[in-house]
Amino acid sequence: MAEGIPLNDQDRIPWLCRLHDILMREHASGQNTILACSALKKMYRRILENGEAGTNCENPSGRPEEPGEPASQKILFIHLDGPMDLIAQRMAKRRGHFMPPELLQSQFEALEAPSPPENSITVSLEKPVSEIVAIIEEYVRNRYG
Repeated sequence: MAEGIPLNDQDRIPWLCRLHDILMREHASGQNTILACSALKKMYRRILENGEAGTNCENPSGRPEEPGEPASQKILFIHLDGPMDLIAQRMAKRRGHFMPPELLQSQFEALEAPSPPENSITVSLEKPVSEIVAIIEEYVRNRYG
């Protein structure tokens, strides 16, 4: 991406598997975790939740899941949604970031916004940051208590 070339699925899958393994390790140890990444496609979110058959995703603990609610049901995807021009303006203000603004269009083209039955909420980026955080906090508090 730093070279202005968008990543493809094959580029992303090993990275997503590693993130899946981290999430499952944290879940197994009883930790709550916040992960920020551009899980643009439903397939990417499925890998984060469940790993992916035919990839190198592993169960880092080596133990089977405990009975009850699987870890994947605990993952909440927060889709920060906004118009491309607003996001482009914000990207133009960043300094030293690996992703150049020229790749924004490719991100929008790859985007498959979360939808039921995915465990997700959508929050508008057009709101002030404090309001975005308050919406997310309230949702998590009401849902997970």
